[in-house]
Amino acid sequence: MDNEIIPVYLMPGMAAKPTIFDRIKLPEERFKVYWLEWMLPEDNETFEHYAKRMIEKIEHDNPVLLGVSFGGVLVQEMSKHMKLRKLIVVSSIKSRHELPKRMKIAKFMKAYKFAPTQLLSNLDVLKKYAFNDTISKRIDLYKTYLAVNDKRYLDWALKEMLLWDQDEPNPDAIYIHGDQDAIFTHSCQGDCIVVKGGTHIMIVTKYKWFNKHLPALMEGSN
Repeated sequence: MDNEIIPVYLMPGMAAKPTIFDRIKLPEERFKVYWLEWMLPEDNETFEHYAKRMIEKIEHDNPVLLGVSFGGVLVQEMSKHMKLRKLIVVSSIKSRHELPKRMKIAKFMKAYKFAPTQLLSNLDVLKKYAFNDTISKRIDLYKTYLAVNDKRYLDWALKEMLLWDQDEPNPDAIYIHGDQDAIFTHSCQGDCIVVKGGTHIMIVTKYKWFNKHLPALMEGSN
């Protein structure tokens, strides 16, 4: 084993802050972690062009790239235009075929054009209309981790999530999914590491699992 420090870039989920990775701790003698953040899209920007702009924020050759949820879709798109040591996709989908039925219907109906994304731009107002404590607490959680509440970004991100056209899983990617994920319910199938009890936010709730297993996965020992 050499003494190379492996750069690891982490991409959060849609509109989320990179602080979702606060509890991800990797051995400092082997890894250096860098957080990526969402940018506002340019006017009529394609997903491919956005991915290439995000690549410009990566300052190392041959890094590890890990993305969560929509961030997992983004890093798969980025991997088509750069050389990676490892590509790790968490709580996401491997291709367009794994979109849940409700999202496929929304795609067919072009519902992304009418989504009330402006509600996310003012969560304090939305919280006033929460009809139980569970929803109120969930809104507080969103406020904790929400980084981008710009309607232009949210409209763009929702559209690109629904219209992502990858037809087959990336054979070089490591896919990690929770068996209790209520957002992407079909992504445990095929070549995938399944985390028992893992929900869509398991990067936060199952951080101990990731801290234990990520080093070996990143170094390719299993």
